[in-house]
Amino acid sequence: MKNHEYVTIDKIIDLVKSDMHIVVGSAAAEPQEFMTHLHKAAHRVNNVTIDNCLPFANAEFFIDEQYRDSFFLDGWFYTPVLRKAHKHGNISFIPNNLHFAGKKRLDYKKVDIFITAATPPDKHGFISLSLSNIYEKEILEQADIVVIEVNENFPTTYGDMEVSVNDIDYLVKTNYEPPTIPNLEPNEKDIKIGSFIAEKINDGDCIQLGIGGVPNAVAKALFNKKDLGIHTEMFTSGMVDLMKAGVINGKKKTLHKGKVVCCFALGTKEMYEYIDQNPAVSLLRGNYVNDPYVIGQNDNQVSINATIEVDLTGQCCSESIGTKHISGTGGQSDTAIGALNAKNGRSFISLYSTAMVRNPETGEKEEVSKIVSTLKRGAAVSLSRNDVDYVVTEYGIVNLRGTNIRERVKLLISIAHPNFRKQLMEEAVKEGFINEHF
Repeated sequence: MKNHEYVTIDKIIDLVKSDMHIVVGSAAAEPQEFMTHLHKAAHRVNNVTIDNCLPFANAEFFIDEQYRDSFFLDGWFYTPVLRKAHKHGNISFIPNNLHFAGKKRLDYKKVDIFITAATPPDKHGFISLSLSNIYEKEILEQADIVVIEVNENFPTTYGDMEVSVNDIDYLVKTNYEPPTIPNLEPNEKDIKIGSFIAEKINDGDCIQLGIGGVPNAVAKALFNKKDLGIHTEMFTSGMVDLMKAGVINGKKKTLHKGKVVCCFALGTKEMYEYIDQNPAVSLLRGNYVNDPYVIGQNDNQVSINATIEVDLTGQCCSESIGTKHISGTGGQSDTAIGALNAKNGRSFISLYSTAMVRNPETGEKEEVSKIVSTLKRGAAVSLSRNDVDYVVTEYGIVNLRGTNIRERVKLLISIAHPNFRKQLMEEAVKEGFINEHF
């Protein structure tokens, strides 16, 4: 390490200058001390850009609009804190597919400071990046200044997570708990959707699961399977139960046999304890894990993701409601295309058939279909209709692979809520997707 002494967070804040570009660790690796102290530099800096992904911190520098001239935040993936503060005008989304997120950002602009949360150095002088390597190691190797918030509460993880103290400029000792998310119990709709997907998963498959009720329902429905493998963007709490039960062992994997492969972990405290010093879980760089070419080397790869709405041609909007940004593309396109590259691969996109939405004219909430004739104006197409495979609602599962538009209309309407099927058929005729003799 170039500076062998630990420094205070105030020392790191002093490093921040006007016009700097700063990247912070993602999700549970977000450097909480830096995020919650950065606003203290507002009186002396302007136009400082901070890049983050899946943030948890309610950091004053972006939630309080008085700091908007000092700081601009660019996010790879929105969470509620970014959605709430977006109105201040100093937050913007970085369109990306996860495996290219770091590379494309580095192609665009240099990084002055990189800071993330990680473990203390071990007896050999190495820290573990712990809970995320989405872009962390990639950025760390290119940043002018590297800062680590050292924290004994973070698990030591293996794969491509080790960093020598000789490659770190400053260490800051911290003592907060890693952010957690609950392992949500699936509801009735989740269970129905999960069961449809689980029926299509075979012994020996290699799976990718996301976050939320449907992935949790799928996980719960897999306990009768054997020899499953994991190659996934995110390691989840539901995967731990399957590993402990022996369902996930990776014996049939064609790539990284016997290893669970992911690029970040986010879940419960118990999950973090499980992956601590666990050689069965390998966290590798996001530009590798989520590369569709790499994913496709896993025979029988299964990708399971969720979306907000699907139009009758198969376009999936998974990150916005019209022009209102909600989340991000993340790894949806990466994993869906990767699964289709794989021998016997399958990709599933899930959604509830309806949602309750407030009518802007009456102010009352009303039920609307999430299978629609056309996406809302300004909606982001997260997964193109060229790459969609299975689509699943609580009313069934259909396979769009190789189908034409006319066939897709019929299939998608068949899994829409019954109350909207006649309307969707009429709209399909109006839009010219089908004719009246269909």
